[in-house]
Amino acid sequence: MLGTVAASALVAGPARPQRAGEVPMLSMAQAAVMLAGGGHVLMMRHAATQPGLGDPPGYRLDDCASQRNLSEQGRAQALAIGDALRRARVPLDDVRSSQWCRCRDTAQLAFGEHAVWTPLNSFFDARGDERARHTEPVWALVAAYRGASNPMLVTHQVNITAASGVFPAPGQIVALQARQGAIMAVFSFNPLS
Repeated sequence: MLGTVAASALVAGPARPQRAGEVPMLSMAQAAVMLAGGGHVLMMRHAATQPGLGDPPGYRLDDCASQRNLSEQGRAQALAIGDALRRARVPLDDVRSSQWCRCRDTAQLAFGEHAVWTPLNSFFDARGDERARHTEPVWALVAAYRGASNPMLVTHQVNITAASGVFPAPGQIVALQARQGAIMAVFSFNPLS
């Protein structure tokens, strides 16, 4: 099946990379219809940031001033994304965020109440088994989720790409589900489209 991650990958290792064409990009209106009944786990890349790649040398998670943060455009984007999802009546619950300030700020501006979940932390700078250590808990959440709403995970490009094969733009959301024994990136969307 295109766009799937073998169920054995939950234990055995990372997903095979997906091609962009395998995961449909929907409009906000189309996504709202698909999400109305719940049952998806949503992974959202944080909103637009100040220019740069990764974080400055010596950054600390307990010091937002030492990190690459949301730009003014990104702050407005996060607010607009939250408004768009509310207007479309997309049922959301269990909003979780990476510890990085750009993710926490995106979650706060877009959704308000949220919890930090360390599997969503970036592993951009990491070595070794970091990808699996961050991806497997996400896959386990997707495999177990059967709710009538849609959990929202605000995280980083590397995390979303590792879990789904999709390389998202800032603010883009990827919808994941467990289907027929596999984790599948069902569709992606930009809430502002």
